[in-house]
Amino acid sequence: ASFGVDIREKRLKAGTNDRGRLRHRRRWRVFTSRRDKPVGDGIDGQFEIAYYANVLVYPGGAMYWLPPAIYRSTCAIEVTYFPFDWQNCSLVFQSQTYCANEVELQLSIDTETDRPFDEIDIDPAAFTENGEWAIRHRPARRVLHPELGREALGFQEIRFSLIIQRKPLFYVINIIVPCVLISSLVVLVYFLPAQAGGQKCTLSISVLLAQTVFLFLIAQKIPETSLSVPLIGKYLMFVMGVSTLIVMNCVIVLNVSLRTPNTHCMSEQLKHVFLEVLPRYLGSALEPTGDPWAVPPARRRSSFAIMLKAEEYILKKPRSEILFERQSQRHGLRRTPNLASAAPEIRACVEACNFITETTREQNASSAEMENWVLIGKVIDKLCFCAAILLFTIGTLGIFLMGHFNQVPDDPFPLQPDP
Repeated sequence: ASFGVDIREKRLKAGTNDRGRLRHRRRWRVFTSRRDKPVGDGIDGQFEIAYYANVLVYPGGAMYWLPPAIYRSTCAIEVTYFPFDWQNCSLVFQSQTYCANEVELQLSIDTETDRPFDEIDIDPAAFTENGEWAIRHRPARRVLHPELGREALGFQEIRFSLIIQRKPLFYVINIIVPCVLISSLVVLVYFLPAQAGGQKCTLSISVLLAQTVFLFLIAQKIPETSLSVPLIGKYLMFVMGVSTLIVMNCVIVLNVSLRTPNTHCMSEQLKHVFLEVLPRYLGSALEPTGDPWAVPPARRRSSFAIMLKAEEYILKKPRSEILFERQSQRHGLRRTPNLASAAPEIRACVEACNFITETTREQNASSAEMENWVLIGKVIDKLCFCAAILLFTIGTLGIFLMGHFNQVPDDPFPLQPDP
């Protein structure tokens, strides 16, 4: 970088000869041998002039000094929106010896527009396009601080700013797209049956481990700072949190689906909410199993009736006697047959049939309640699937839209009028 200094001094006027050939003189080391206007944020630590260039003195007392120099400076990097960030790197020049009443810092005047230069002039021959950064703005400003007063050394300064924006294509292809694809695999666990809890947990944990390994691989590409969390870091933490919630959901669904009447009792409110209300909103047609102690279906009613009336069939009564049994008892012709008066073999057979009937009822009731627990697990699984899809979509769009709207302003540093 090169910065020229224009100075007007009446005491250094140069005359001309009769022919008028003397236009200017060359003087060596005029005024001072050290920098009076150092870079405010420089880091080179060199305040001495490396090469003493000539000062051109014109007849009217105007002087022009163009010392060659390489300026090194630092600028704070804001990584909140990494990799969709832009940075402002500035060089600040101010006088450390003279106040504004003695030395007035001004930008050069453009001879074509007769206005001060408002941007840095970059030589196209010396500039090389960078594959990671793009220059958006290069303003040059004369900044004044009226609150300090003209006698203060920090009243005026010349600020050259370079607004650069990161090109995110490399990070989108190598970090963001693989991360989104790996994270979307965890949603596939909801396409497995609710009873396949082991396979669901295995798939979700495998995706979570893949995200952890992927995080270690891209840690070298993320800026190391504790001042703010980069945007890509927020997204990685978000998808890992969603994957952890899905693993917990798989465990809960597996626990609900494998419940039995021996360990848990299903209330009527729970059955009403998960088997009647929620399926209507989720678009699923689930029919809960009816009361196992109610009247059995028609296809089972005949078998149960046969068992309950085993005495009648064992005794092998004719239908005529069954029809006129009550009439015979009314006239005292005969007494109603009693099982207690039957043979021991018949009583044992009837008791065995009754035991089979009660055992079958209990098994049907247990199977019906276990089936209801499986249906509740399916409802919870589908409910969490809708919540996971909604959370994953909103979170992904919300985080990356933050980086999309982080654009470089059209005029980041408007001109400041002189006081």
